[in-house]
Amino acid sequence: MGTGPDRLSYVLITPAHNEEKHIEKTIQSVLAQSYLPKKWVIVNDGSTDRTREIVRKYLPGNEWMEFVCMPESRNRNFAAKAVCFNAGYERVKGMKYDLIGNLDADVSFQKDVFEFLVEKFSSDPELGVGGFPFLEEGYNSITDSFEGEKHVSGQCQVFRRECFKQIGGYVLHKAGGIDWIAVTTARMKGWKTRSFKERYFFHHRPLGTGGSNRIGAMFSYGMKDYYLGGHPVWQMFRVLYRTGQRPYFIGGVALLSGYLWAWMKRMPRPVSKDLVRFHRREQMEKLKVLLRNMVQMDMKDKFELGKKQ
Repeated sequence: MGTGPDRLSYVLITPAHNEEKHIEKTIQSVLAQSYLPKKWVIVNDGSTDRTREIVRKYLPGNEWMEFVCMPESRNRNFAAKAVCFNAGYERVKGMKYDLIGNLDADVSFQKDVFEFLVEKFSSDPELGVGGFPFLEEGYNSITDSFEGEKHVSGQCQVFRRECFKQIGGYVLHKAGGIDWIAVTTARMKGWKTRSFKERYFFHHRPLGTGGSNRIGAMFSYGMKDYYLGGHPVWQMFRVLYRTGQRPYFIGGVALLSGYLWAWMKRMPRPVSKDLVRFHRREQMEKLKVLLRNMVQMDMKDKFELGKKQ
């Protein structure tokens, strides 16, 4: 990949709250990249641990890194990530760059992931959001998720600058879902979104457990499925699938309970009716493909069995 003036440039923003256990892995992964960002803003969200000290020791000699501290007294919720991201976004507004990435402070990744992603954006001007699948201990987002390659996980999302402006950036919502809203809105507006399986990143904190255990996380995801407009039929299949994943059975029950609880409470939705309709249409199209593939596999198995008899 060339290094000339036509090469797309990128900036990164990382909100961080009490990440002393993981943020050094993230910093070392970025520093090791074969193609470095033009700017990396790490925004400290009122951490009370050693996050500040860890970040500051890497600042000397890396002028392209900037550290911003938010007030410690703010009430924290899921919108805090968007608030911190926007604080970092203000620091790059006057810069010239092509891509902007949201990078969590608890991930690590291969040395060429951003160079690889820049090449993908360069080769496809319709690509609006790009990222990678992720691994956790006992979890693989490719095999253990219904999301598919169009979904870009919130721990590492890179946007084409024009796309990010068009979707209005991250929508502040206390209950969460800002990452999903951004990616789905991009598709609704005609942009391609893609998670590229050729690379991956490792997420060091189990998904959704920042303030709870895995069961609590499943309940929260069930609520999120409702207030982001998930189709009830899709949710039924999602629950059935989850009962066969760890934690077995109880995870599916927690997911269903969260969805039903939010439904009974008529939890307000932070998304437009247009986005809900678009989301449900995508889910039904995806479900048709999944069911068709299951039927084809079943017929193939029966055919192979018949040949052996």
